[in-house]
Amino acid sequence: MSIRVPRKHGTARVLLLAGVLALPLAACNAPRADMNRGLESVHQPVVQRNNFVFDVSTLPGGGLAVSEQRRLAGWLEALDLGYGDRISIDDPLDSDQTRSAVEAVAGRYGMLLADTAPVTEGAITAGTARVVIMRTEASVPGCPDWSDKIDIKVNNATSPGFGCAINGNMAAMVANKEDLVHGARGNGTTVIMSSSKAIKTFRDTAPTGAGGLKSVSSK
Repeated sequence: MSIRVPRKHGTARVLLLAGVLALPLAACNAPRADMNRGLESVHQPVVQRNNFVFDVSTLPGGGLAVSEQRRLAGWLEALDLGYGDRISIDDPLDSDQTRSAVEAVAGRYGMLLADTAPVTEGAITAGTARVVIMRTEASVPGCPDWSDKIDIKVNNATSPGFGCAINGNMAAMVANKEDLVHGARGNGTTVIMSSSKAIKTFRDTAPTGAGGLKSVSSK
């Protein structure tokens, strides 16, 4: 766009050109919709649940053959079963022998069977039972975020990567990812009894000078 200004108005020409050049500079400093002006990070841990299924052949009267127990143990070993995983069994016959056999294999990894199994895809074939492992993973999508090429924040906004470090470490360090959703569950009575045991012992113990001074002889 060209603007004609009379030659005699040299000062007006300079001011007008300065105003035209200032327009793109003002556009660079305009606030973006994705700028975060608060102290709450936009990068939050995201919890994802995955189900792994394994069908085992059951005996006619219930239970698992030794070969099926070995197959199940190898599958659990390959999945690196550990704390935070939830293992359950979906048995159409609801056999106690089959549940006990699966529970014995899971007990080698320090795991207990859950009461109910989640819904999985596909029908269970007759003469088989389905072992389900529900594993929860946590991550922070979009981190690290180095989208900004300059660290000047004239709008008092946080950097795009604000919160990636602490939230990423939290997602990686929490042993049970379910705790990020609803918090850790426990029995507060046990904790209170353990913490007050030392206080109770201190209060119940008689003072050392309660029995009076002992008579000491130099002979």
